[in-house]
Amino acid sequence: MKNLMIILLILTAGFLYAQEEKTTEGTKAPNFILEDIDGDDFELSEALGEGPVIISFWATWCKPCRDELKELTKIYEELEEKGLTVLAISTDDEKTVGKVKPFVKSKGIPFTVLLDTNSEVIKSFSGYIPPHLVILDKAGNIVYTHSGYSKGVEIEVKEIVEKLING
Repeated sequence: MKNLMIILLILTAGFLYAQEEKTTEGTKAPNFILEDIDGDDFELSEALGEGPVIISFWATWCKPCRDELKELTKIYEELEEKGLTVLAISTDDEKTVGKVKPFVKSKGIPFTVLLDTNSEVIKSFSGYIPPHLVILDKAGNIVYTHSGYSKGVEIEVKEIVEKLING
């Protein structure tokens, strides 16, 4: 009887997991509203329509995240005028979120920085720990996702964004 209950529990968990909506390449990005570092609300739908959107989930304590943000800044500065939007979403929790604004200011990060202190938005994009990067087309469809960061990923990211810009 105990084994049967375990099997039923495993099957139920598997079924529920399979039913969970996944936000992967080829699906529409879930809309969200988050506060920016100045306390103003920002909605993803506001960023759609002009060009591709890069969403970078990061945290101040994450060295690969800081490296990725540095490279994204270069891409953004080159392609902003062609319609690229970059959203850097900090997953710092309540204990470390106070470090986000000073970090952003000290590094001169030129794009919108949002706060996901309970990590709900990163989870809605099928991410669990930063860095987690998502590229959306101008209609809000997910065209690329990548977890982790290693030197060279930014080359692929830039190529994808340029293809989206140039049609």
